[in-house]
Amino acid sequence: MPEVSVVGPDGGETISLGRARMRILEDGSTTGHRLGIGEITLAPHTEGPPQHRHAQHDEGFYVVSGTVHFTVGDTTHVAPAGSLAMIPPGAPHTFANLGDEPAVMVNTFTPDLYVQYFRDLRDMIAAGEEMTPESTARVMGRYATVPATDFA
Repeated sequence: MPEVSVVGPDGGETISLGRARMRILEDGSTTGHRLGIGEITLAPHTEGPPQHRHAQHDEGFYVVSGTVHFTVGDTTHVAPAGSLAMIPPGAPHTFANLGDEPAVMVNTFTPDLYVQYFRDLRDMIAAGEEMTPESTARVMGRYATVPATDFA
């Protein structure tokens, strides 16, 4: 029988990234690397990463609580709790929590390629490097992801 993974409310691998926290729920090891899943918590008034494009994976965001603003190209979508945003490869996107309460999202990656990006950011910060748009873009580049400005 295949191995089953059950991650409880205090389980998973938690990575603090400044005003954002990623809790890795499935790193691809149970799914044959077809799917990665994380839980992102954004503090109030927090911008997400620089707008970027993925070349090799789809990304999904299900808003569990709060309201998240997804910017795709020049269009901003307001997504309250219960909303799902699916981002196909090539779509320039970012997100932000502009509200006064934390926002929580379930984040999916198909395949799981991008899970390691969060671990790399954690390691970069632990090594003493500041998380800037430039350092973030450098780490993104390891996972077939580039800032949207590279295509402007």
